[in-house]
Amino acid sequence: MKARTSHILILPPLLLAMLLLLCVNTLDARTRTTRKGLKSAEIPVAVIESSDDLMPDSLPVAVDPDAVSLKGFSKRASDSKESFFITNNTAHRMSAVRLLLRYTTMQGEMLTQRTVTVPVNLKPGETKLVSIKSFDVQRLFYYYAGPQPRKQATPFKVAFRLTGYDIPVGN
Repeated sequence: MKARTSHILILPPLLLAMLLLLCVNTLDARTRTTRKGLKSAEIPVAVIESSDDLMPDSLPVAVDPDAVSLKGFSKRASDSKESFFITNNTAHRMSAVRLLLRYTTMQGEMLTQRTVTVPVNLKPGETKLVSIKSFDVQRLFYYYAGPQPRKQATPFKVAFRLTGYDIPVGN
């Protein structure tokens, strides 16, 4: 009986290096899923200017309305939270911010109004992204400046008024 011999292919080092490079290059070839040329846009959040139709007990006594600014409001129809960037425009650290939020239809009809306290740790001049529980528990509304949903939903606008903020004492 004749024994079988196995044949081992020995590759020259140059050919082996070329095969390795080819394998490495094909591993890095990915499909890009992001869009090029996107620019960030400032999404407006209106400030409540007039106090005529505010509830009297929610009016601040001596709060600088420019102490805090809000930008980049986001709430999709499927979201249970609302998100926005909050900036501390004071010379003091803030540990909480109280806001009066007014939600309106695109025609200006009020949907609801509420006061929220947002716990934050903001140094002077600092901006942070915060999230709060949405007023829209049934998920029927979306913020007008965000993406339009596939499902049936109603756009809304939001305006805010600063009603207070906490400045921590000590460390």
